[in-house]
Amino acid sequence: MAAKRDYYEVLGVDRKASKDDVKKAYRRLAMKYHPDRNKDTAKEAEEKFKELSEAYEVLVDDEKRSRYDQFGHEGVRSTFSRGDFDWSDFTHFSDISDIFGGMGGFGGSLFEEFFGRRGAPRGPVEGRSLRYDIEITLEDAARGAEKQIQVPHSVTCETCKGAGGKPEDVRTCPTCNGSGQVQRGQKKGYTSFITITGCPKCKGSGRQITKACPACGGSGSHQKTSAISVSIPKGAEQGMRLRIRGAGEASPNGGPPGDLYIVVHLAEHPLFSRDGNDLWIEVPISFSQAALGDEIEVPTLDSKALVTVPPSTQTGTVFRLKGRGMPSLHGSGTGDQFVKVKVVTPTKLTSEQKDLLRRFSETVGEYEKKQPRRSPFRR
Repeated sequence: MAAKRDYYEVLGVDRKASKDDVKKAYRRLAMKYHPDRNKDTAKEAEEKFKELSEAYEVLVDDEKRSRYDQFGHEGVRSTFSRGDFDWSDFTHFSDISDIFGGMGGFGGSLFEEFFGRRGAPRGPVEGRSLRYDIEITLEDAARGAEKQIQVPHSVTCETCKGAGGKPEDVRTCPTCNGSGQVQRGQKKGYTSFITITGCPKCKGSGRQITKACPACGGSGSHQKTSAISVSIPKGAEQGMRLRIRGAGEASPNGGPPGDLYIVVHLAEHPLFSRDGNDLWIEVPISFSQAALGDEIEVPTLDSKALVTVPPSTQTGTVFRLKGRGMPSLHGSGTGDQFVKVKVVTPTKLTSEQKDLLRRFSETVGEYEKKQPRRSPFRR
């Protein structure tokens, strides 16, 4: 199966596009790719028209759009009746009814073919997914870690197994005949079309409960806080998402529970900054160490290392410790650690130290007098 295209790309709008921009884009493209206007390529037009409508269904809805922006296609899958978009999931007929009303060939029968199959039951849907933000240290990311989190979510009622009542107390909704939908015929000019909405009596479940389960009050679920173990992989990166299947919300009608998405955030480290798999640290050295050279000890994530500072080292010089950075998330090697030295000027000097520096300055001055004068900006 081909991968779904990005919804923003499908409608040709920017990710920051307003709701009005989304509506305008959909209306324009719906007119262009309507099968009645593309009779020679009706099959391709129908597929394109459905793709446009799926993108519109998500991006024009604030909640669905937010979930899509955070989790992509996986984040909105549970909002579709069968786990993937179907015409019965399209709920914005009023936004485009004038398009169809103005096209004489688009009558009631064809509208039914596209936007709803009469009496089609809505099967069990997956519960909603949840998001949990977790903050870890750089050390956790480098070594991997097991974290215990507490997640409040709804779970299926154990007493009624999610049915909301005993089998004899649950019946098919007489208003929608179990479809979870009601259809209403409308006419605009000479064109008839059908509007499909969720059943107001059973709220789209297709069933009515005559005697509610005493444990859950007929909802089929109850709230619970679960302790969940999260495995942080080595090399974990800022913003990465971990998916725990079945740890989200309970299904409203007997389907599987949703998923839990763990979003990883890295706490600021007091010493190191991270650039991909490389680590950077700034280490202060004295003027004498920079001028004469020295061997200095620098911290690493797991221990310490010795760095040789050669004579005449300038401030800002960078030294590399190969393989002392972060492990690759995909297991292909380890980054490096870079040590940037900064020459620190002393702030408190004794009289003897000041005298020594003056004498040093004089010797430097005699040396500089012998050098040819030239602008420091000339090359």
